[in-house]
Amino acid sequence: MATITRRRALAALAPLLGVGAASRVLSSGEASAQDATATAVGGHDGHDAHAGANGAYEHASFRRGGRVDHARNGFHPSALVRDFDEGKTTRLASGRVLREWELVASEKEIEVAPGVAFAAWTYNGRVPGPALRAREGERLRIRFRNATHHPHTIHFHGIHPADMDGVPAQGAGLIQPGGTTVYEFDAEPFGLHLYHCHAAPLAAHITKGLYGAFLIDPKQGRPEADELVMVMNGFDTNFDRSNEVYAANSIPFAYMDEPIAVARDALVRLYLVNVLEYDLINSFHLHGNLFDYIPTGTSLQPSELTDTVMQCQGQRGILEMRFPHLGKFMFHAHQSEFTELGWMGFFDVCDDASDKLVCDLPGTP
Repeated sequence: MATITRRRALAALAPLLGVGAASRVLSSGEASAQDATATAVGGHDGHDAHAGANGAYEHASFRRGGRVDHARNGFHPSALVRDFDEGKTTRLASGRVLREWELVASEKEIEVAPGVAFAAWTYNGRVPGPALRAREGERLRIRFRNATHHPHTIHFHGIHPADMDGVPAQGAGLIQPGGTTVYEFDAEPFGLHLYHCHAAPLAAHITKGLYGAFLIDPKQGRPEADELVMVMNGFDTNFDRSNEVYAANSIPFAYMDEPIAVARDALVRLYLVNVLEYDLINSFHLHGNLFDYIPTGTSLQPSELTDTVMQCQGQRGILEMRFPHLGKFMFHAHQSEFTELGWMGFFDVCDDASDKLVCDLPGTP
């Protein structure tokens, strides 16, 4: 029997997925001036260090001075980190709250590293998709339209009827190109969940960008806090089922370039979701501090006080912390390869996080 290699098998799938050319280098006319010399990201075989002038680690696509064109992408990590989509609410005849959203799957080229374009599939034109936020006990209605050339679904983690599960052969099943459907169910249980496409091959549909955070607040709420959301993800830019780019909220080193401003002694609550494919484990490590961790967010009490958490694919949790000291505190994956390829950033702890002069932050859109 002839042996079929993994790479040959994947190549055979490429025309079906529309991902044969998963990424490309932007031309000088497309990339910003300082990015015009950036080169495509290599595969895992190319993950060896590239020594720069000072001997520091350099990856081909992360040359000094390079910046992703956030305006061209249509989303900015500094905005995504505090962006929660609460949809539109009305009252049913019973007095119960009905909360509604519309999600559209579309094909969109995004820049995932300086000068490197990626043929993404998106919900509402962004990766990750909107961070949907509801309250326990509400009725939720999500209208989904597939504006791509491939079948897609939305599968929500949580509790719901089988015909609302967003998988093939259940309920509406696969939503064909140009098709629409409505997912409707109760908001339960409270906690931090996620949603993603559940069409086969599943890993490919997820890694191309069809995912987002799904938050259900408890009826009694949680203590007031500065709330953030990070979706840990990565991109397979050369279609070898290995990631070449790692990040939180899609853009490598985004929070190194523009640290996240938080106020000293204020409660910071971080909703952390791992959707990384092709790597079994992802992680979050905080420097100079510890945090309370609530796995899946389905409790009002933390399970531990720590500075590092590990999450498998689809795992998530809530981190709560206060910073007693001023200054910049790094956070990153505790897999060194992930950090070197983009998954790291800073919190900028200020006396007043709303004062950009104090925090010395560049502007955001």
